[in-house]
Formats: sequence, C-alpha cells, structure tokens
Amino acid sequence: NELISGTVKRFVRGANLIIDLGKVEALMPMKEYPKTEKYHIGDKVLALLQSVNDTENGGAEVILSRSSPEFVRQLMIQEVPEISDGTVVIEKIVRDPGYRCKLAIRSLDIKVDPVGACVGKRGMRVKNVMRELLNEKIDIIPASNDPVELLQNALSPIEIRKISVNEDEDVISIVVDDDDFAAVLGKRGMNARLNGDLIGRSEERRVG
Repeated sequence: NELISGTVKRFVRGANLIIDLGKVEALMPMKEYPKTEKYHIGDKVLALLQSVNDTENGGAEVILSRSSPEFVRQLMIQEVPEISDGTVVIEKIVRDPGYRCKLAIRSLDIKVDPVGACVGKRGMRVKNVMRELLNEKIDIIPASNDPVELLQNALSPIEIRKISVNEDEDVISIVVDDDDFAAVLGKRGMNARLNGDLIGRSEERRVG
C-alpha cells in the first residue's frame, strides 16, 4: 500500500507492463491500470505497491496497481495533511478507474471541515490528485452511517423528491425531477452504480 515510482521497461503478454523500479522489476497487469491510460516504453509511472508474491523459483513478483481504490487513498494521504494525521478519515472509496471516484469522508475534529480540507484552497489539493489520475473525476462526500443520508449527500445539490426504503429487499428507491434523471443515472449508469456501491446497495434502473 505504498506509492512507488518507476519507468515502463517493456510489455509482456499484450498490454501487461513491466516497470523498472531501480533494483527490481515489477508487473502492472492490464487490469490494474485504467483503460483510459496508454503507456510507452520509457514513460514514468507512479503506482500503488499492491503485493509481493513468492514465485516457484524462490524469487518474488512485485505487483503494482493504478486501478485500486487504495491508490486514490494513498494519493489523498500524500496531498491532505488532515488525512495523514488522522483528523479526517476516508471511510469508503468506490471507483470506476479512469472515469470517476467517490470518497465518503468524516472529520474527527468538529472545527475541521472534511470536504474543505480535501478540496484545499482554490481546489488545489483535489486537483493535484485528479492530475495524477489523468483527470478522473473525484466526488468528495460527507460520510454518514445512515445510507439514505449518505445517498442524499452523494447526490447533492440534486433534490430527491421522494425516498422509500424496503428493508426486506434491501432496496432504496428515489424519485427525482425529469431534468435531474440523466445526472443521477450518469453516463452508462456509472453515477447510479457508484452511489449504489457507496451506500452498500447495487443499482437497479427503473423509468416510469
């Protein structure tokens, strides 16, 4: 779970990357970096040290990731002092790598605004993280133990006209204005799917 930088050395088995870390080489499988990212030999890469696995010949295989939600967490820790010192806590991260990421955060100090701390002055902190993610959108959302309140926070400033909760089927249904429907759903349903993941419910689309 540390951030580590290296250089693209070669491609293996298609688009899997071998990254030169200096003393060792690491593997970044194609599934571990967003489809939106394209690499060439010699490119510099910052990634998450995801795992070190023993190999049959007694060596070690180092696996890197840029798709993991933990990669975003470590970038935020690096950029936001209030997260690194434990004042602001990232409770959950859901992500469609390369496109959108949502962070549910809370502050352990009532004097510290968690969203403001993560966004930074003139948005610089979150912009620095987005730049490393090649402009992946980041939504920073006040955390809540109540899934309905968390969903409202995630959809703000869109107004939810009606909410119904079916505990038996573990379903939360919402009604929004027609003008807001496309934004709630998102491109290819991404926003609804990520919000469903954020509150612990899978997304189901109904129009009517």
